[in-house]
Amino acid sequence: MFSVRHLLTSLLLLAVPALATSAEPPLQFSHTPFNPRVVAPAMKLKDMDGQAVELAKLRGKVVIVNFWATWCPPCRREFPSMERLRLKMEGRPVVILGVNEGETADMIDQFNSTLDLQPRFPILLDLDGEAMAPWPVRGLPTTFFVDKQGRLAHGAIGGREFDHPEMLRLIESMLAEK
Repeated sequence: MFSVRHLLTSLLLLAVPALATSAEPPLQFSHTPFNPRVVAPAMKLKDMDGQAVELAKLRGKVVIVNFWATWCPPCRREFPSMERLRLKMEGRPVVILGVNEGETADMIDQFNSTLDLQPRFPILLDLDGEAMAPWPVRGLPTTFFVDKQGRLAHGAIGGREFDHPEMLRLIESMLAEK
């Protein structure tokens, strides 16, 4: 079984060649449906303020679960679009959860201070990777769209432009579901 340290080291080694290139590819907006939809793995983590957030208590809302780390270039690039999405969906039953893998609140605060648009969605701390383990994460960033019934509806591996019209259509269609 891989440790979080081993996983993060492997992912960093994969990211190093991307750091050497000057032109970054555009963020994507595609997603893959889960067919059939399966119940999302249980998750209960503390946020940056030490408050517990439990996925099961968010039933009835569309939940976007994004697994990320500050050292991950595509994660860093997609973060502002997640906050823009949060602003567009304000007052609607949509929740964004940024699940940080293996980093402390201080490290995340330092990263957030470099952003023009400060994230106001919950950032959850998965210091040991135990919360991520039951999810089908294949690399960072990985995002899951959880429907109002608590099922995995769509997933995406790699950086995404969360406020792209295609992503907005996906979320609107999930909101319209019974």
